Amino acid sequence: MSSENSSADDDVQRVWDVVVVGAGPAGASAAYAAAVAGRRVLVLEKAELPRYKTCGGGIIGPSRDSLPPGFELPFRDRVHAVTFSHNGRFTRTRRSRQMLFGLINRPEFDQQLVEHAQKAGAQLRTGVTVQRVEQHGSSVPDRRTVAVVLQGGETLLARAVVGADGSASRIGAHVGVKLDQVDLGLEAEIPVPETVAEDWKGRVLIDWGPMPGSYGWVFPKGDTLTVGVISARGEGAATKRYLEDFVARLGLAGFEPSISSGHLTRCRADDSPLSRGRVLVCGDAAGLLEPWTREGISFALRSGRLAGEWAVRIAEAHDAVDARRQALNYAFAIKAGLGVEMGVGKSMLALFERRPGLFHAALTGLRPAWKAFMDITRGATSLGELVRTRPIAQRALTALDNRRAASAAGAADASGTSGGEVSS
Repeated sequence: MSSENSSADDDVQRVWDVVVVGAGPAGASAAYAAAVAGRRVLVLEKAELPRYKTCGGGIIGPSRDSLPPGFELPFRDRVHAVTFSHNGRFTRTRRSRQMLFGLINRPEFDQQLVEHAQKAGAQLRTGVTVQRVEQHGSSVPDRRTVAVVLQGGETLLARAVVGADGSASRIGAHVGVKLDQVDLGLEAEIPVPETVAEDWKGRVLIDWGPMPGSYGWVFPKGDTLTVGVISARGEGAATKRYLEDFVARLGLAGFEPSISSGHLTRCRADDSPLSRGRVLVCGDAAGLLEPWTREGISFALRSGRLAGEWAVRIAEAHDAVDARRQALNYAFAIKAGLGVEMGVGKSMLALFERRPGLFHAALTGLRPAWKAFMDITRGATSLGELVRTRPIAQRALTALDNRRAASAAGAADASGTSGGEVSS
């Protein structure tokens, strides 16, 4: 065998079919999907697993439906009742005979997802930080290859790369992900005595908060309550105060949190790219989450699975044109499903920001609104389907979108005639 051929064979040995950056739900789902298809898959994770993540840990129907076959959910509690309040007032509890959703701790859940990907054949490296990806230049032997450069200088080669490295994603920066909604979530894990835990068992609290678009939650997980709030970024002090008031109002101020954490959630702009060359993004790295509730686990699992499936096709693409075609198909699949849900969620958030009392009155007083909530959390329908199949919901959101458009046009006209500058 000539040295040239031997070198080519060595290169083939060293090239992974798919490298996944990030081992959260999106990355683990992508790795599982690609590994099940029989491809050589490597997952890179900067932390050591298991690791904590700021997250309520609610597993709704679409999340359950997106898990690998045989996955046993490590539920800490099963929710059959929801208490709603409007900034601590007008409290009302609604109950369901069937489970609405389950509650998990993210370290266990994420670890289990990674183990399923490993059982399917994916390999895992933890404690490694990806500095950048390169699709041209001296590190890249040919147009079918992506170089993944690690901190310290080591370079790995892949036929396709999936970026699932969270909301401050380096792979997202490479792809050019654009974000148009950033929110701050604050959360405390509060260990409580058995008597307090018993009072919360099977019941969550959702509180519509004092700032536009904000809300708080209490999720029981055995002997610990996950208590958190979320609101638009830029309201840091008010958000912190909301959490403190919320905890005090619940009678939990006397208990010391085992963990207090914060996290920025980021929603993609409508025209944000989902790929660049042989690199795809999914989950938080792509800005994929539900804009109103900021629910991200189901979006991570669903987009991760799609990214893994399309990464396999990109890995098999023999030229840039074919790779581009597969990447566009991935983007279409995301936009046709999750994109529709996000569009409805944005409209819901806009209405919720203006009329939180309306949502509270509907969910606590109107049977159809509560049934819609139950159907969505169980996975019997989605926000997008609900609007498509319920003319009244469709008309309400269309009217809202028209009002928003008119309001934006009015604001633009006013700024144009006043001669002032508009800053973003």
